[in-house]
Amino acid sequence: MQQSGKRLAAGVVLAGVGSLVSALAQAQVIYTCVDARGRKLTADRPIPECMDREQKLLNSSGAVKGKMGPSLTAQERAEQEERDKQAAEEQARLNEEKRRDRALLVRFPNKEAHDKERVEALAQINQVKQAAIQHVKDLLRQREVLDTEMEFYKKDPSRAPAALRRQVDANSQNMAAQGRFIAMRDGELNRMNERFDEELVRLRQLWSQQALTGPVVTTKKR
Repeated sequence: MQQSGKRLAAGVVLAGVGSLVSALAQAQVIYTCVDARGRKLTADRPIPECMDREQKLLNSSGAVKGKMGPSLTAQERAEQEERDKQAAEEQARLNEEKRRDRALLVRFPNKEAHDKERVEALAQINQVKQAAIQHVKDLLRQREVLDTEMEFYKKDPSRAPAALRRQVDANSQNMAAQGRFIAMRDGELNRMNERFDEELVRLRQLWSQQALTGPVVTTKKR
């Protein structure tokens, strides 16, 4: 019975010592700051007069152990979060721009490679455009035949056979459709040239930088 009592007492003492050691460790952290009035304050806990500014945490030897930022109002926190969000978005934009630049250099190591792709891209669009132009020529020849037949009903076109009138209308609609299609291809050619022109401006800058820093090194995934 006496042995049990001694063990219990020893346990209480050890627990007390542990609490004391923990308290001493906490007391070793010193908070320091300069308040709004220019006073340098120190304490063993966060300083209320400096909640609106940074407080330094010092260890027992006086070295800076850490820092505690100012307490922010709800509006200040919202503004800080918005600034952080904008900074993150800007960093993401810069990272994406660097990625695109690297990909551009790998794809076009020199002007010859860029010129070659421009020629090939424009040739594909022109091929489709030429097919539409040929279709227009066929429609024009067809229209000459239809107009010859409509000559018999020049004084009163309404007397022309319904089938002939439908052919004339279909021819007109097809001509208009092909005209719009060709105009779209012309717009596509202009946009394609503008894209290659913009790329070339950026590539000239990248090629100049590369000449100073060395070629881009890429690694293949295994």
